[in-house]
Amino acid sequence: MKKEIWFGLSIMAMVVLAAFVLLPPVAEMTNGHLGLLMLALVVVAIMLGFPTAFTLMGMGMIFAWLAYRAQNPDLAVTQTLDLMVQRTYSVMSNDVLISIPLFVFMGYLIERANLIEKLFKSMHLATARVPGSLAVATIITCAIFATATGIVGAVVTLMGLLALPAMLRAGYSVQLSAGAITAGGCLGILIPPSVMLIVYGATAGVSVVKLYAGAFFPGIMLATLYVAYVVVIAKLKPHLAPPMSAEDRYIALPPVAQEVSSTVSNKVLPGLIGAIKGKRNASVPMEELLKQLGIALLPAISALVIMGAIFMAVTAPAPVEEAQGVVAMSDGFDEAPAEEEAGGLAEPEGDGLKAPPGTEAPVAKVATEAAPAPAEPVAAAEPAAAQERLPAPPAFWIGLASVAVAMAIFYAYFSFARLEIFKMLLGSFFPLALMILAVLGTIVFGLATPTEAAAMGSMGGLLLAGAYRRLNMTVMRESVYLTAKTSAMVCWLFVGSSIFSAAFALLGGQELINTWVLGMDLTPTQFMILAQVVIFLLGWPLEWTEIIVIFMPIFIPLLPHFNIDPLFFGLLVALNLQTAFLSPPVAMAAFYLKGVSPPHVTLNQIFAGMLPFMAIQVFAIFLLYMFPAIGMWLPETLYK
Repeated sequence: MKKEIWFGLSIMAMVVLAAFVLLPPVAEMTNGHLGLLMLALVVVAIMLGFPTAFTLMGMGMIFAWLAYRAQNPDLAVTQTLDLMVQRTYSVMSNDVLISIPLFVFMGYLIERANLIEKLFKSMHLATARVPGSLAVATIITCAIFATATGIVGAVVTLMGLLALPAMLRAGYSVQLSAGAITAGGCLGILIPPSVMLIVYGATAGVSVVKLYAGAFFPGIMLATLYVAYVVVIAKLKPHLAPPMSAEDRYIALPPVAQEVSSTVSNKVLPGLIGAIKGKRNASVPMEELLKQLGIALLPAISALVIMGAIFMAVTAPAPVEEAQGVVAMSDGFDEAPAEEEAGGLAEPEGDGLKAPPGTEAPVAKVATEAAPAPAEPVAAAEPAAAQERLPAPPAFWIGLASVAVAMAIFYAYFSFARLEIFKMLLGSFFPLALMILAVLGTIVFGLATPTEAAAMGSMGGLLLAGAYRRLNMTVMRESVYLTAKTSAMVCWLFVGSSIFSAAFALLGGQELINTWVLGMDLTPTQFMILAQVVIFLLGWPLEWTEIIVIFMPIFIPLLPHFNIDPLFFGLLVALNLQTAFLSPPVAMAAFYLKGVSPPHVTLNQIFAGMLPFMAIQVFAIFLLYMFPAIGMWLPETLYK
């Protein structure tokens, strides 16, 4: 047998042995012990290869029947079937889950638009002078494409076909190449929009919008740590990641760029402006020169638009509060009782009741009309003052000066070769980045719900596939079929998880675990470390879907006792579950890559290449725990 099979069988044997040793004899078993037995049997059944969703449903139904049978044998079957129907209906009526098929459909469309080859080539040339440029370009391409699609298997497979042969031809280490592809491809389940965050939000009852806002910077941090590791390794051990040769960095220029660079200037702005004004380039069409100049000025125009939008935001006038006029009127009313206390209330003691009732009304009316009079000039003056813009803070002018200096340096080095790389990025990187930011921005800033943003993303995927001439009936049919298949799997997982957790609660398993954990008298820090270690170990035999739908309902009820925010716990879990794709023996990313790698690349080499990136993931979890603001700053700022 293979080592992986022995490893899996040994883990199953340990689970079964632990169940027999730790659980009491059958005659002494309580319902709580039956719940723990059900949990152990589910883990073993999943490792044996049974479908997760139907394993959860089957085990849940059997043990729910046992729980109901202990209470009333006559109604056990009816109550069990009622439980299944109610739980299924509650899952199907969950509005949050509507966004899953839309995001999945967007991912399959983008995958079939064949953008990844163009994106990898452009990123490869853009990072040519960075140490380990091929691996760096691989990680960045994987991160962007995995974020846009959210399909780990597709990204790892495509990059295995595209980047792995290129890195091996360039003399890169097999381990480093495999680690960069597998680790980069898994970033799609962390960086929003991520299906995993939707599943956790629906399971834990946490806002998906806040999860997206919180996971953005941890995802960027993890990708940055990957890139930094590759750069350091390439610097310290150049034989593992040789630098690119001059021939590989060569970029063929179009005839217009060759003509202008040879006769006027090699720099884009001086060359194009000189060619437009001078007579030395009569053979170059003016229309082509203006077109190239417009493309070259796009970074400056974008920076100008962004800084203009920031200026309008920071100098916006203070909003007029309608409550000010009411407050002024109340001030006028407050003064009236003071005057009455001085002497106005003293007279009614003797003859106040003898006065005719009608004579008091005019007095009250006059007091009412006279009281708000002082507030009118204030209310009239406020709208005029509110129209004036506020002065820009010094930080804005410092930022504007920094942007201006950066643009000057950028254009000083902006050659025609770099202009060609910029054009490649315009056709591959920027469309994907803009679509991701548009979908994520509308969710995070409250402009759309996750479902509405997912629908916009699906439309963006259709437009991208159409723009790259890849939209046809075959692509649509495959995308719709795969979307329906994936969505059905996720929804049945939720149904199975709901039935399983209900049976677990009916048997008292959750109460038993709560009593055991609380009896350990742990501090919040100790509980957090224990939970993350358990999740990390569960990632070795199980996938992230099983960990979330089975074990998160066990951890979530314990969080209020330790005063742990479920949002922050979810961010730690999302980082931790990155290891589920990289940890043997169920490291799916390794098997995806092995399926498309050359014969001489062994599974052990792929596993060895993934281990340093697993260590980086653990370090990222430590950083997020020590500095919670990495994940919590954005949601706390946006949703105070």
